[in-house]
Amino acid sequence: MTMTRRDAIGALAAMTLSPPLDALRWRLNTLLPEAVSPLQLQGGSTPTLAPGAPESPERMALIDAFRKQSAGLESLFEAHAHESGWVMPYRLYRPRARGRHPLVVYLHGSGGLGTDNLKQLMTGNVFGTHVWVMPEHQERFPCFVLAPQTDRGWMRYGPPDAGDSVASLRPGLGEGARLVFEIIDTLVRTHPIDPRRLYITGQSMGGGGVWHMTAHHPDRFAAAVICCGVASTERASASLGTPVWNFHGAADPTVPVQLSRRRIEELRTAGGHPIATEYEGVGHNVWLWAFTEPALLPWVFAQRRSG
Repeated sequence: MTMTRRDAIGALAAMTLSPPLDALRWRLNTLLPEAVSPLQLQGGSTPTLAPGAPESPERMALIDAFRKQSAGLESLFEAHAHESGWVMPYRLYRPRARGRHPLVVYLHGSGGLGTDNLKQLMTGNVFGTHVWVMPEHQERFPCFVLAPQTDRGWMRYGPPDAGDSVASLRPGLGEGARLVFEIIDTLVRTHPIDPRRLYITGQSMGGGGVWHMTAHHPDRFAAAVICCGVASTERASASLGTPVWNFHGAADPTVPVQLSRRRIEELRTAGGHPIATEYEGVGHNVWLWAFTEPALLPWVFAQRRSG
């Protein structure tokens, strides 16, 4: 069966970190050592989390309330496109408050792949895009929100290896990431955006994209919020210059939690102070819990770069 480029990138982003990755020549014995456990990730100044176990009534009430309060907010995002070798659609939310404000960049997962300039705001991407534009949040934390859409992933991909049908990861800045950086540069130049307060977040394929982009430009973003990021070719320590809050479901069947544990351990060994939150019993859709943590936005907007 012949796969389209979009199908291949989607399949690669959704792969479990198990035997198929051997075809991508990733060394799991160094990437995901079994010795890494949740106990080794404790430490740091983790903000206070919402009370209750992940599936408790009080915690699920936050998720249900978010769904109701965020309904229809996608209409607040303007549709745009950026052309640089190819066309990247993107959505932009502009705050009503006057003055210079932060910019939040959201990288969608494989479910948002396409060119319709809408899927990156919908279905599984609702929580990661709408949380920033909710009226009560804009009142306290006014910000611009950028939601680009890619049809070819965020990282750099090459042709499939011999005998395989799935695109393979390659070192170097991805074309998707390159265009996102160009859009950010344009928006900072043309809008009242505070360049010291650029934030980036993403989930699954987009979470891997955040690790990728912060590795290539570790001093660009004031903070990164990452949910169950897929593997990338870069070492986590390359992102040392960016404050990170990483979320992962301990029961994730798509992107094993050991990948996040390894990244956090590597950052801490390199001298970083990332925050790592795992939810027991939660699967791949960890973003439902991450983006409804009451402490998330205050933590993000408290970060800023000097200069």
